[in-house]
Amino acid sequence: MKPSMSRRRFLQVGAAAGGGLLISFNLTGCKRSDERAEPPSEQAVGTAATKESKRAPGLAQNAFIKIGRDGIVTLIVHKAEMGQGVFTSMPMLLAEELEVDLAKVKLEHAPANNSLYSDPLLGGQVTGGSTSVRGAWKPLREAGATARAVLVQAAAQTWQVDAATCSAKNGAVVHAASGRSLHYGELVDAAAKLDPPAVIRLKKPEEFTLIGTPLKRLDSVAKINGTAQFGIDAKLPGMLVATVAASPVPGGKLKGTNDQAAMAVKGVRQVLKLDNAVAVVGDHMWAAKQGLAALAPTWDDGPNANVTIDAIRTTMNEAAKKAGATGENKGDAVKALAMQEGGRKIEAVYEVPFLAHATMEPMNCTVDLRADGCDLYVGTQVPTFAQGAAAKLTGLPPEKVRVHNFYIGGGFGRRLEVDNVVQAVSFAKLMKAPVKFIWTREEDIQHDMYRPYYIDHLSARLGKDGRPAAWFHKVTGSSIMARFAPDAVKDGVDPDAVEGARDLQYTIGDMRVEYVRHEPSLATAFWRGVGPTHNVFVVESFMDELALAAGQDPVAYRRALLDKSPRMLGVLNLVAEKSGWTSKLKPVAGRRVGRGVSAQFAFGTYMAQVAEVSVGADGDIKVHRVVCALDCGQVVNPDTVVAQIEGGVVFGLGAALWSEITLEKGRVVQSNFGDYRVMRMNEAPHVEVHIVASHDDPGGIGEPGTAAIAPAVANAVAAATGKRIRKLPLAASAGVLKA
Repeated sequence: MKPSMSRRRFLQVGAAAGGGLLISFNLTGCKRSDERAEPPSEQAVGTAATKESKRAPGLAQNAFIKIGRDGIVTLIVHKAEMGQGVFTSMPMLLAEELEVDLAKVKLEHAPANNSLYSDPLLGGQVTGGSTSVRGAWKPLREAGATARAVLVQAAAQTWQVDAATCSAKNGAVVHAASGRSLHYGELVDAAAKLDPPAVIRLKKPEEFTLIGTPLKRLDSVAKINGTAQFGIDAKLPGMLVATVAASPVPGGKLKGTNDQAAMAVKGVRQVLKLDNAVAVVGDHMWAAKQGLAALAPTWDDGPNANVTIDAIRTTMNEAAKKAGATGENKGDAVKALAMQEGGRKIEAVYEVPFLAHATMEPMNCTVDLRADGCDLYVGTQVPTFAQGAAAKLTGLPPEKVRVHNFYIGGGFGRRLEVDNVVQAVSFAKLMKAPVKFIWTREEDIQHDMYRPYYIDHLSARLGKDGRPAAWFHKVTGSSIMARFAPDAVKDGVDPDAVEGARDLQYTIGDMRVEYVRHEPSLATAFWRGVGPTHNVFVVESFMDELALAAGQDPVAYRRALLDKSPRMLGVLNLVAEKSGWTSKLKPVAGRRVGRGVSAQFAFGTYMAQVAEVSVGADGDIKVHRVVCALDCGQVVNPDTVVAQIEGGVVFGLGAALWSEITLEKGRVVQSNFGDYRVMRMNEAPHVEVHIVASHDDPGGIGEPGTAAIAPAVANAVAAATGKRIRKLPLAASAGVLKA
């Protein structure tokens, strides 16, 4: 395998950094096959980051690994760590080929620099789309293998022996015949003078000693003992703390404040005002919070003062009557569905609500703005977006804006947005001291950028065998891409809105997918699982409806449609086996029980889930067991895969059962976990994860669990009660489900 960069650029002497071997590595040129190509929606996120940074994307030249004279390996990680485990998986990839103890690898967050730290699959410096391992899988291993090769060559020259008689092991090069060895730190200066080999050899899967093994997270200890630093932990000399209130109605303006009352609160230093928001600055958060309460801002609600969730639904339903832009067209589904003969026609309308992200770490951003530059201390999934936004607001060149990235206490797509950075920097321009801005839970939930509300119209005509001979799916909802990355919207189709709808693994005759764009007053954004979180619910629920209409078992029905997708069929068969699909469910006293299935291909991973539920006489739903089977290609750390699927399932269950954002008088009704309900520990089901052994290129695992769970539960509820719920959250239909 040839290195994917010029040989002279690969190795550099790091005298200025105190000596050692600096290794540039290139994450470009790792394009996947058509099967694993990233959806346009994911690519567009990186493209937007590139445009914002005004720098061409890349990960080469100065993005390097350093091996010091002490043998410590430092890896600059171009991804944000937000609980998905990249601060363990990335060094595992490197250490596997470098033959170094994982404990000898130290990590640093990459600074904001789109030309050096772009994700090769996304095309920008972005963490999202479950792409981290997929993008780094080959290049990081190549970097480790190349470094190992030159270190072996340096040792061979030192001993004047054939390099083929030497081997690398545990951070050292060994010459078995003579019993000699040199650790890497003793070889780095000599290695830095060598050219890398023209051809490098990567390990075969059967040679892996780290990859594929369950390892404890490297950042666990720091997170347990409190030394891990999240954005909210940032501390600067002379720093003050502020909290914010924005207009409760989108488009509203600040009307009045009681500055005197706010300033009378002990510890309050200043009141800051923008057209649509206020902030109170204090010595600490309590002073700022108390000062904001005393400030008692009043608002001019503006043009959206009377918007309600019912009004939004009404206008969306009107919009859905229009012909949509073509997202997928195969054959003539419209004609086939209009036929009066030729099999039974099934129609359904599905709805999913606005959803907040509700990240565990409150939104925050610390700004140190000076005449000569600006420093941002924040946990962000898009550091170059944050940098670009601050540069625009301050008039500083981007290189004068430094982004210090931190551990993130939950991203879920919320921190793909920089509205918090924009607001913080806007306020900071009115200050002469560094300020940490913290948004309360209430402020965040009521001013989030929400997962869109969608209304989906589906229809299918079944052939004589009961299988769908024609399929039509119209998606109506807002366009995240039109705001975030408008170049991605082609011919009126938002690729994110139809992801999971137009790329089905099932064999279907005529098929048409349309998209109707309709913008509500609320800002919408990516949410964990992005487009598939709504489309998989819709498609897999409707697939169950078709199975019922055909009088066939839901698993058997899907099997018959997966003749061209052996990997999807494999996980479906595995989940059926492990869940005991054909066995009778144990009764639950006073409750109806049911089992439901779903299947999906998203983020490069094939997954099937079975949920076991019970429904009380009052319509209360309990999820007792979830069985997941997935084929995500080569697994780097099985523990991480299991943890991410378990977390994704629990995250998705909260949304499937309870979570929704509604509006009255232009205002978001929900404000905290009391009325924006998420799953609690005592409500969590037993989750089983079964991984298909594979050496294919890795797929993503951060989001598939979230996208697949809602339809499995909805199908289980239908099996238990005989009643089909087509609108989320399911608990809102408790009245319908009463025995």
